[in-house]
Amino acid sequence: MHATLADVIADTAQNSIEAGARNVSLEIVEDGATIAVRIKDDGKGMDEATQARAFNPFYTEPGKHDKRKVGLGLPILKQICESTDGAVSLKSEKGVGTELSYSFSARHIDLPPMGDLVEAVLMLFNYPGDFDLTFTHKKGAEEYTISRSELADAVGGLESVDGLSLAREFLASQEASLVPAS
Repeated sequence: MHATLADVIADTAQNSIEAGARNVSLEIVEDGATIAVRIKDDGKGMDEATQARAFNPFYTEPGKHDKRKVGLGLPILKQICESTDGAVSLKSEKGVGTELSYSFSARHIDLPPMGDLVEAVLMLFNYPGDFDLTFTHKKGAEEYTISRSELADAVGGLESVDGLSLAREFLASQEASLVPAS
């Protein structure tokens, strides 16, 4: 099971990258009462039969994982959402893309901690492949948005230790500038 919400967010956003998306949008909105996440992509999408099975822990898309026959990411997500008075919604169209939205009650006793969101987002930005990821984090009245391509340009690429270090510093400064939602 995932230890933090940052792990859950990274796992679900990674699905979009692995689905061949060229553009992925990841948005987190914290309003004090709710933590809402929306991931939208232009990947290969799913037909209705696949969507119907997506939350089944004994199903994973054929060919997605070489040595695995189960997919626990979405079933675990659903369990966390339901156990924290949240919700999950999956909309997808084959050949068009997918939108996954989920939320948690921010004050629920069973809500896992946020964890290291900076590292989770940095890992997504550094995931191999030819895609762009736009990340937005809104907390109360404050927010910031940065794309993978913008960040890579600003720090001179995400392939070097120096570039990753600068990207980490930038993301950490943006997170620190967000005032907690009440």
